[in-house]
Amino acid sequence: MATRPLKRRKVTPPRDDGQDAAEREAKIQKAFLKNAASWDLEEAWESRPRKGKKKDKKKDEERPGRLPIRTEQGTWQVQDDVESIPSDAEWLDSDGELAVEQQLEPVAPAPAPEPPKISEKEQIRQAQEELAKIATQLNENPEEYPGHFKALARIGETPILAIQKLCIVTQMAVYKDVIPGYRIRPLGEDAVNEKVSKEVKRLRTYEQALVAGYHGYLKTLATYAASSIPEDRKGEPISSIAFTCACELVNAVPHFNFRGDLLRILVKKLSTRKIDRDFVKCREALEKLFQDDEEGNASQEAVSLLSKMMKAREYRVDESVLNLFLHLRLLSEFVGKGSRDTVIRPGDDRPIGKKPKKKWEFRTKKQRKLLKAEKEAQKVMEQADATVSHEERERIQSEILKMVFATYFRILKARVPHLMGAVLEGLAKYAHLINQDFFGDLLEALKDLIRDTDRLEEEDGPDSSQDDDQGVSVVRDTSRESLLCTVTAFALLEGQDAHNARSDLHLDLSFFITNLYRSLLSLSLNPDLELGAQSLHLSDPNDTSSGSTENSRRNNKINLQTTTVLLLRCLTSVLLPPWNIRSVPPIRLAAFCKQLMTLALQVPEKSSQAILGLLQDVVHTHGRKVAALWNTEERKGDGTYKPLSETVEGSNPFTTTIWEGELLRKHYCPKVREGLKAMEKELRSIPS
Repeated sequence: MATRPLKRRKVTPPRDDGQDAAEREAKIQKAFLKNAASWDLEEAWESRPRKGKKKDKKKDEERPGRLPIRTEQGTWQVQDDVESIPSDAEWLDSDGELAVEQQLEPVAPAPAPEPPKISEKEQIRQAQEELAKIATQLNENPEEYPGHFKALARIGETPILAIQKLCIVTQMAVYKDVIPGYRIRPLGEDAVNEKVSKEVKRLRTYEQALVAGYHGYLKTLATYAASSIPEDRKGEPISSIAFTCACELVNAVPHFNFRGDLLRILVKKLSTRKIDRDFVKCREALEKLFQDDEEGNASQEAVSLLSKMMKAREYRVDESVLNLFLHLRLLSEFVGKGSRDTVIRPGDDRPIGKKPKKKWEFRTKKQRKLLKAEKEAQKVMEQADATVSHEERERIQSEILKMVFATYFRILKARVPHLMGAVLEGLAKYAHLINQDFFGDLLEALKDLIRDTDRLEEEDGPDSSQDDDQGVSVVRDTSRESLLCTVTAFALLEGQDAHNARSDLHLDLSFFITNLYRSLLSLSLNPDLELGAQSLHLSDPNDTSSGSTENSRRNNKINLQTTTVLLLRCLTSVLLPPWNIRSVPPIRLAAFCKQLMTLALQVPEKSSQAILGLLQDVVHTHGRKVAALWNTEERKGDGTYKPLSETVEGSNPFTTTIWEGELLRKHYCPKVREGLKAMEKELRSIPS
């Protein structure tokens, strides 16, 4: 028979001691409170997943993979979609604190991906496109894009040299097109705070952006011009391009703001003794500026910078820099008289720039107020029209004249060897502008210079060589310097009241006449008589001491006229003076005519033609005084002819005849023979 299974008695689990349970619970509670202080419940709550809608339990039970699990109490429980949150005790037994810290720790942002490296060729192409786009927009409507001027400058902030060159050239072209024909004045405090229309505000914004961008661009040009980056294989150095841009802007927009910054770039280049393409470029730009300047402000600023630069360098500059003063348009149109300190109008005793005192006239307060308002309105209108009044132009001319003469006189006093020819050439050109009160001092300086050249000619010959402070051999043509001194001395007396000034100041020019007479024979043997300093002189191939062709050209100093032209100017002033043409004594005329006929046999054909033309004018004017020289049967005075006499009167010219004409009849040049026939025709027309 089947046995019934025995029923086991259910035994209750042993209960823990109450005291141990309380200790364990207190320990858990203490640890829980200790860790709860560092919790961020708001963030933890925010990071918890949101509960969705209640789901059907039947569907959850039918869903595969959702199996029930058995709990510690012996019951079965279906796993929910949301992860169950453990109890506090289980959370403390596990690494819950570390999990919370990891959960609350801020996540570091991911590093940005490095931009792909672009080749230099591609960067240049992109810069070209961007520059073309910005330049097109500025040329079409610049007032719509005032920020594009800074955008152009930012493109050039790159180490790539090709992009820097493109940027400065593009900026130069843009500024030449958009710069207005007037100077932009800075806005005052009242103008900034006042209420204006939208159009005016827009125009002011554009003008201030233009001025700021242009100023920054000129600073960039100055930096590039002073850089010593060597020339690369791809083209010109960036310094040369910077000089080109500066020269273009000086000639295109000399009226605009920051003109002084542009001129300083050019003047700084001209301060060097090294002559290269950039030097010639800057010099030609200033020559064009002087020739085209009508108002005078730009010329005045340029002359001031040049004179200060030469004085600071103690006149260790190239001669062509000093010859820039000969291109001043204003001085060729000026009619005043000046010296180092003052300038006086012709027929007036007051200096230019100082207004005469007016007779006091009573005006009421209302009249004074109206007159002041009219003057301010007139001043504003003149600034708006950008015109220069006649008095302002004369004032500017007088200031330029004072600076030029001060520079010439300092060099003349310092006896700078390589600049003496240029100084004398300048004084000869502007001698009619020198104040008569300064004649005496200037003539004494010219006499001292002639004595100095005579001493050098006796020691070293007509072409003396000296070394300047930099060890460069400087060739001084003493014969040219003597002729320039004579031209300057006689040019001082040319003008409106020259004869009266000579009698009042007791000016004696016999020293210059005697020196000219003694130098005639030596000048006839000069091989460079018809060559100016700008003409090329080939060096002797057998001379080992001479350098290259470039050094030979460097030793040639710049004078604008040939020796023949200077000689004819001196002879015209001596024999045909414009202030009193009838006052020349016969013995002087005869002595010079005899010497000139001797010169016509020795000099080249062009110089011979010029001398015969001058003699024709002398015979036409003073025919009766010199006709005896062509008559072999007529003789005045006793003794013999002395062509090498130290004085004109001691040569005794009337004791000889002019027989050189018989040889000139057989001259190889037909024009020389024609010139001789024309002179003899004038002799035959003289009434007996």
